[in-house]
Amino acid sequence: MSLKQDLFSNAKEYFEDAIYSKNKKNYNSAVTLFFKAISSLADLYLLMKKGKIPSNHSERFKILRELNFEIYNILDKDFPFYQESYRTKLNLEVVKIFENDFRKILKIVGIRI
Repeated sequence: MSLKQDLFSNAKEYFEDAIYSKNKKNYNSAVTLFFKAISSLADLYLLMKKGKIPSNHSERFKILRELNFEIYNILDKDFPFYQESYRTKLNLEVVKIFENDFRKILKIVGIRI
């Protein structure tokens, strides 16, 4: 598989597992998986636009801030909730935000899952 295919496949897998976790009311797991799906889509976007992907969150944020402020804003807004998922119990409202953000990035990147 190519890197592009791997990123797409990973995003799809994380998304499907996030939906499963949401339905099981495992909201922290759902948020974590949605964020991974969002990050995979962001990396796919960067690969398509720049020909490479970042090696960490900081680099991803820096490049996206310059290249696509809309995707950057989504990740920047969601990242603190993702970090909180390690320490607190999240709820369905937060999960729905992440799911909607994933769908927004799908449209920006121009792919379907």
